[in-house]
Amino acid sequence: MIPPAAPVAEIGLLVYPDCQLSAVYGLTDLFRIAGEWSGAPAREIRVSHWRVGGEGIRADWDSHPSDDHRLSHVILPPSLVMPERMPAQPDTAKWLRARHAEGATLCSVCAGAFVLAETGLMEGRRATTHWAFAEALARRHPGIRLAEEHMVIDDGDIVTAGGILAWTDLGLTLVERLLGPSTMLATARFLLIEPPRSSQRPFAPFLPRFDHGDEPIRRAQHHLHAHSAEALAVGDLQAVAGMTERTFLRRFTAATGHRPNDYLQQVRIARAREALESTHAPVDRIAWDVGYGDVAAFRKSFQKLTGMAPASYRQSFGIGPTRQAAAD
Repeated sequence: MIPPAAPVAEIGLLVYPDCQLSAVYGLTDLFRIAGEWSGAPAREIRVSHWRVGGEGIRADWDSHPSDDHRLSHVILPPSLVMPERMPAQPDTAKWLRARHAEGATLCSVCAGAFVLAETGLMEGRRATTHWAFAEALARRHPGIRLAEEHMVIDDGDIVTAGGILAWTDLGLTLVERLLGPSTMLATARFLLIEPPRSSQRPFAPFLPRFDHGDEPIRRAQHHLHAHSAEALAVGDLQAVAGMTERTFLRRFTAATGHRPNDYLQQVRIARAREALESTHAPVDRIAWDVGYGDVAAFRKSFQKLTGMAPASYRQSFGIGPTRQAAAD
């Protein structure tokens, strides 16, 4: 009898306080399924669970039980609490740095990036996290080169993934790395999930800020939202704010994070997304209704801000089986 081949890698899943256990067990299953689809003889990925507790970080489950661990990858799953409620974890960061020094690739999903960032190993590196947490991560760790529009960023020894369910994207990325693209695709097909997605932009809504404390700028924002489908110029907005153009541009950008024209495009595209999601109106009509006289310019702006064409967006996020009938 031919003995089973040794696992190609050992992936450690770190169970830290308030982490998403469904990601831990989902990734465990995904890697096992990938081994089943890897061909004959099967190539397996060893998976171990490491729990953060009062006695340090110890393995409490192993798909290939053995005291001899050589972690090739460590994954930090998402957190179920918001980043501001996640306590500092210096001991975990120290343990992660030690595994990295031994050659392990460190990976995070969603708010797991906050734990990974405590190691200091992400400074100066490109990384992603959930689009809703990117600003908080940038404030806490300004040295990280955040690119939150990406679903997965594979930077070699550091791999980060975006949203709370992006553990599927990370898992498939690692399967492709360890077992090859054909096994990755076979695993995705069996699980009825898409191969690793490239962008979070289709999922990230525009969230305007009104709590910045600059009342004249807030008045200009309210005017812009109320009249976004009309032909608006910076002069109209600065008149509402009662400022010179130079002062208005500086304060508007500081308060909102956007220049006025970019802010206007965000508002218009947000309304177009809502119309594509909830109505069957033709794309040309939607473009006109939200303020675009040039449909080609609308399509270009929509693609830039969402990463998808209007028809593709409606197909993915529209209201029902008749959505394709109104596609452009």
